[in-house]
Amino acid sequence: MSLYAPPQDVQTEVLFRLPDEFRDKRRTDWSIFNKGGEAADCFLEGPSFDRAGNLYLVDIPFGRIFRVSPAGDWTLVKQYDGWPNGLKIHKDGSIWIADYRHGILKLDPESGAMETIVGHVHSEGLKGCNDLVFASNGDLYFTDQGQTGLHDPTGRVFRRTADGRLECLIDTVPSPNGLVLNAAETHLLVGVTRANAVWRLPLHASGGTSKVGLFVQLSGGTGPDGLAMGSGDELAVCHVGLGSVWVFNRLGEPMYRVRSCQGLLTTNLAFGGPDGQTLHIVESDTGCVLGARLPLAGQQLFGQS
Repeated sequence: MSLYAPPQDVQTEVLFRLPDEFRDKRRTDWSIFNKGGEAADCFLEGPSFDRAGNLYLVDIPFGRIFRVSPAGDWTLVKQYDGWPNGLKIHKDGSIWIADYRHGILKLDPESGAMETIVGHVHSEGLKGCNDLVFASNGDLYFTDQGQTGLHDPTGRVFRRTADGRLECLIDTVPSPNGLVLNAAETHLLVGVTRANAVWRLPLHASGGTSKVGLFVQLSGGTGPDGLAMGSGDELAVCHVGLGSVWVFNRLGEPMYRVRSCQGLLTTNLAFGGPDGQTLHIVESDTGCVLGARLPLAGQQLFGQS
């Protein structure tokens, strides 16, 4: 039984598709374990816009970073020996990457130089970083998901302060994935994939979190992946396995269901377009970016300010 009225349906269209010249369908170490042994020609995630309106994407199995111009032209910015999962652009223009194998990396998009920002925690390796988000003061929040789940609820969420201090906010999450901050930066919302839920982590001025709660409980599919925040604290949630994006208001009431016109692996999303009201949704199975217009704008991210 649902306590709420059905959300309004919103349709999508294909905006961009990874060109054939960049596709090489084969089995990789990543696809053998994460795609059930199937071959893959790409697995796009991590959409983020720069100030010029270019869209950046990661390609996990082949360690690639792409840039897509507003006109739809694709450029390979960087290829390296890693599995990039998430990407955000710092206010200084550098690209920060949550890499499953290597941790948190920083890329200079002009020179291609790359450095490791967080490669371990107290000399112990990370489980496998998934996504990241910046606060207005330069603090970085990121998820360390690995292979955690209901069987092993030890996924972690970290904060790396602007001066380089690393703090583990929570280490009992069954598969922490996408994450966003509310406008006031008093709460961190985290997609918890294997629990099919979005958790809310209160952030204290003195540091740390407490009274972590369940914000949204989903059902079906595989679970939530990427998150994006609207300018009025609306929460957009990619639901992998259902080919959908759910949009909730700041109270957690459902507003819209955005339906994929391609596959079911709607993994990540970002608001973009001249007015910030176009959702750009990555459908990872087909290597496409889908678009949907909403009557609300996305939260201004600090890499775009």
